Amino acid sequence: MSARSDVLKYFKPRRIIIPLILGLVVSLYLLFGGQEGGANMASLKDINWTLGAVWWLLAAIALMLIRDFGYILRLRILSDKKLSWKQCFQIVMLWEFASAVSPGAIGGTAAAVVIMAQERLKTGLTTAIVLITSFLDEVYYMVMIPIAFWAVKNTSLFPAFDDASFQNVINTENLRVLFWGGYIFLFIWTLFLAFALFIKPNISKRIILFFVSLPLLKRFARRGERLANDLVSASQEFRKKPFSFWLKSGFATALTWTARFLVINCLILLLNQVGAHDQWVIFGKQLVMWILLMIAITPGGSGIAELIFPAFMGVYLPTKMISRQLSVLWRVLTYYPYIVLGLIVLPFWMKRVGLEERIRRLNLRKKRG
Repeated sequence: MSARSDVLKYFKPRRIIIPLILGLVVSLYLLFGGQEGGANMASLKDINWTLGAVWWLLAAIALMLIRDFGYILRLRILSDKKLSWKQCFQIVMLWEFASAVSPGAIGGTAAAVVIMAQERLKTGLTTAIVLITSFLDEVYYMVMIPIAFWAVKNTSLFPAFDDASFQNVINTENLRVLFWGGYIFLFIWTLFLAFALFIKPNISKRIILFFVSLPLLKRFARRGERLANDLVSASQEFRKKPFSFWLKSGFATALTWTARFLVINCLILLLNQVGAHDQWVIFGKQLVMWILLMIAITPGGSGIAELIFPAFMGVYLPTKMISRQLSVLWRVLTYYPYIVLGLIVLPFWMKRVGLEERIRRLNLRKKRG
């Protein structure tokens, strides 16, 4: 497969237009649709834009910058500084772009492997870094779920979906089943990754190969074999790293995800002062929301995220109309910038890694052929 088809397939116009249209349609509905109609926009004028509100908005923007810095820092740590700050920035922006235009369950992992392969790291290190990144993300989530449920005590993190536009599709009970089912699956997967990466990689390889040899899973044999080999390679790269390495990597992971989730806390504080207990509830609700967005079939959860926000966070906002508007603002801050930044960074990255020249030569060869 050519470099062009490997990398640029993630930047096809179709991949960009679909999430933008989905997000735009839902955003317009939330702002102008429903029985409230144009009253939604009128309610924006009722917001008291005090100095404090402006500071909370700036804090939300600052948290997004901290989130990106955490990703960049972690990539630099995992590469043992073989990747420069500039390389890490460009990779993270393209990785985030790929995540924004891919369904939640797929994410930008496949694109990350292809993108990092262009950086000419030693064989096996590229995939190893991506696998370890995924592992650290899962560990953070596994740890924060019990902490969040303990912190909120008897308060439910599951909404009633009274105001959700799709209450007939999903309700509190099936969301609870969906969430705990997803959590248990991720917990088992995280344990398996830990076993494969740090304890017995060869046994893990044999387990994977056994499962993909079964009749029902034979069509995944090639992917399974690749994953098994990647796990062994990642283990060889990382299992002997010192404790300080994992401490720094874990800190960068916690910094990234905590900043990411605290953005909504700041946006709510922009409109409503809430206590410490409610701050934990808001944080915990986002952990539940993440499961929904992870299994969303739309690119980057586009459309789904805007719809479920009012159901989860509406109780902390003055009106249903404002909760709809805040869901749009949340996505404007945390989702759409990565589509724009990815398109800006792409040509500079292509030129730096020599991909632009390779594509030019490939096209010349095709014309001569």
